[in-house]
Amino acid sequence: MQKRTFLLRGTAALMLAGLALGGCTTTTTAGKADSSAVRTEIEQGAYSTLERLYSEVKGSRELVRKSAGVLVFPRVLAAGLVVGGEYGKGVLRTGGQSVDYYSVASVSVGFQAGAQSKAVVLLFMTREALDKFRNSKGWTAGVDGSVALLKVGANGEIDTTTANNPVQALVLTNAGLMANLNLEGTKISKLNL
Repeated sequence: MQKRTFLLRGTAALMLAGLALGGCTTTTTAGKADSSAVRTEIEQGAYSTLERLYSEVKGSRELVRKSAGVLVFPRVLAAGLVVGGEYGKGVLRTGGQSVDYYSVASVSVGFQAGAQSKAVVLLFMTREALDKFRNSKGWTAGVDGSVALLKVGANGEIDTTTANNPVQALVLTNAGLMANLNLEGTKISKLNL
């Protein structure tokens, strides 16, 4: 029993340490240059993610256009062995312009093993939802705002008329759009870049 407890705690500690280290940025005297490179990497990833979304999901371009703001996390890494975690960096765009940079993180416990990468796109459909998000010190899905996962119909198109929740989410994996993901408890924090 002690061996099992040790293994579970050891695995959890290693995973959390790996996620924490993966989420850290290097601060040097050339910090502005490092921040610029990070911003450029996030911007390029966000652009690629949105282009992929537009080409794979009919109706997504129109939905993004209707939104007050779109938060794109081009690469959210998830790993777990009993205890799991996710981390990624993204950009908030309003009016076609990048305005702020954010990190996303979550921890989960349960039957899980493995690792994956996915892209997460959050659409703030109302100015009120966007302002509440931007004015928060840290925003948690399901606590500070309800997030509805958009589904694609049998025709392969998003029904933009029924997408009426103030915050909508789309999740892309290598296999395409995910339909069974829970974002509850996911913490989003502003980055100083």
